[in-house]
Amino acid sequence: MTKKQKKVLKRIIISAILLAVLMVFEHVVLGKSGDEYRVPVLGEFFYKYHFLLLIPYLVPYFIIGHDILKKALKGIKNKQVFDENFLMAIATVGALVLGAVTKGEEGGFSEGTAVMLFYQIGELFQAVAVGKSRKNIAALMDIRPDYANIEGENGELVRVSPDEVAVGSVIVVKPGEKIPIDGEIVEGETSLDTKALTGESVPREIFSGDSVISGCVNLSGLIKIRTTKAFGESTVSKILDLVENSSMKKSRSENFIAKFARYYTPSVCYAALALAVIPPVVILIANHGMPFGQWATGVLSTWVIRALTFLVISCPCALVISIPLSFFGGIGAASSRGILVKGSNYLEALSQTTTVVFDKTGTLTKGVFEVTGVYPAEGADFSFLGTNLDKKTALLKIANLAESYSDHPISKSLKMALGDGVSGPQMSTQPRPQGTNSEAVSDVEEISGHGVGATVCGKRISAGNIKLMNSLGIKAEENVPVGTIVHVAVDETYAGYIVISDVVKENSKDAIKALKASGIRKTVMLTGDLEAVGKAVGTELGLDEIHAELLPAEKVEMVEILLQEKGPKDKLAFVGDGINDAPVLSRADIGIAMGAMGSDAAIEAADVVLMDDNPARIALAMKISRKCLRIVYENIVFALIVKFACLGLGAFGIANMWIAIFADVGVMVLAVLNSIRCLEIRE
Repeated sequence: MTKKQKKVLKRIIISAILLAVLMVFEHVVLGKSGDEYRVPVLGEFFYKYHFLLLIPYLVPYFIIGHDILKKALKGIKNKQVFDENFLMAIATVGALVLGAVTKGEEGGFSEGTAVMLFYQIGELFQAVAVGKSRKNIAALMDIRPDYANIEGENGELVRVSPDEVAVGSVIVVKPGEKIPIDGEIVEGETSLDTKALTGESVPREIFSGDSVISGCVNLSGLIKIRTTKAFGESTVSKILDLVENSSMKKSRSENFIAKFARYYTPSVCYAALALAVIPPVVILIANHGMPFGQWATGVLSTWVIRALTFLVISCPCALVISIPLSFFGGIGAASSRGILVKGSNYLEALSQTTTVVFDKTGTLTKGVFEVTGVYPAEGADFSFLGTNLDKKTALLKIANLAESYSDHPISKSLKMALGDGVSGPQMSTQPRPQGTNSEAVSDVEEISGHGVGATVCGKRISAGNIKLMNSLGIKAEENVPVGTIVHVAVDETYAGYIVISDVVKENSKDAIKALKASGIRKTVMLTGDLEAVGKAVGTELGLDEIHAELLPAEKVEMVEILLQEKGPKDKLAFVGDGINDAPVLSRADIGIAMGAMGSDAAIEAADVVLMDDNPARIALAMKISRKCLRIVYENIVFALIVKFACLGLGAFGIANMWIAIFADVGVMVLAVLNSIRCLEIRE
């Protein structure tokens, strides 16, 4: 608890003890045994001068309620009268006055003080609940770096504010420190804790030349980073700004409650005034012979106490407090799992999503081309290499040698596969060759749109697509897997082919299953890749629709068609990498940026940002949103049913002030406790 909350708790305890003592005293003194007071002299005295009991009751009343009275007076002064502080002030002061006038027969000092006491207990519950939900946000806020280390002229480290570090400067991050600014490692290697950003507990290994983002914690080695952005443009600043401003974008439920309270509060105030005035006046006119004193102490006081009870019951605290708290808790629960939601309106929209559209590359697949298959031709001769290699490794090596001078992505994939050893489900596990010998390569020829040709160890190697093989009159294998195919020939004799493809993420299939299990009716993939590649990936993952060979503008057109096909209350979410898919992210009902660590375009264009590459987070985000909305609707229905039922009972005099306390404070406490459940999400 905060210092302020502890002070309120002390006030509650002191006020509750004093109230209990006074109630016992009043019961003993004014309590009767038959027709006689238990304490005859004091009983008769306090019955005759009952208003004197108000003085001791004012002590616990002001201890617990002085701030509420102050807020009510301030609201009246600022012409913002109708709020819960005004309702509590009028109801409790009225109960105290009626207790003095009617000698405790209608209303009383204990009821007025108790209403204020229990209202403050409810407010404390709310403050503690908000504090608990803020912990997840606060944990995210801990990623804000306090300083950056820069080497001084004598080699010593100097701490400076991250705002003072210019782009291109070299900063030093020691083990245990946060990376303050986005940049690239120029020296050292280490493990990074990215849990605050992604929700993932497994550290990431990074090396010299790798890009890193602010907010991650350096776990092991000392590293030097050349900054690529100013602090204000770094990932940590953008994320913090996103979370801090998420409350500005309210959901329809929150806007409804705000409008509801705006009209509801003055309406019940006027209704209470009418309840206090109209029935007594009607009764006075109907019974014109009734003595005024009897009318004032009997009829008028009865209806005034009903009106005050009506005011206490009508206070909309349960709705005004619990609903924003539910959304705040939902956003906090999501952020602690690496899901950043830009506002409660988007959290609400996630719960209404029935169609999810995916980009392929970088979203469902890794976005990095890898060698996934090596297929030597029967009878292929690789003895000219002069080493004892199996045929798969030999085919991969000669293709790599032919491509060794190229910077094409295919060439990089071949180099990566050879450098890391031949791997993959269809490849040999023989020891890898000891690098490539560039001196054995000569007469390199780039053949635009076809491939490359080169002389390797005295043999003419041709490596490229089917067009290259056809131009050389070489019959190549036609029944090949889906992917980018690199055909290889040695001295115009077909030697085999290598398959390079974008690898599907390990958790993509489970993510699609989870979405369908959660009620998503349609899953769609849009890709600019070849039709065969798109269908192969979509079929493997179990997607409902696959649309391939699309330009960025055509993706937007396809989303427009899908938006027209869905129901009027249904929502469509588009999931992309946030860079080349920015137009589609903006057009969809909800744009979800996948694996957007360090991507400015993702954070700007998307409504929901997933801070890692795991597509299963989408189903989790929807689970959080649906639970949050379910709790919101539970609170609305529960609060309104209890409120209107008790209002009716109060108007007819059936509900007393103690029932009014439950209808106000009790309902608020129950709604707040229910809202806290938004923080507990099982993955």
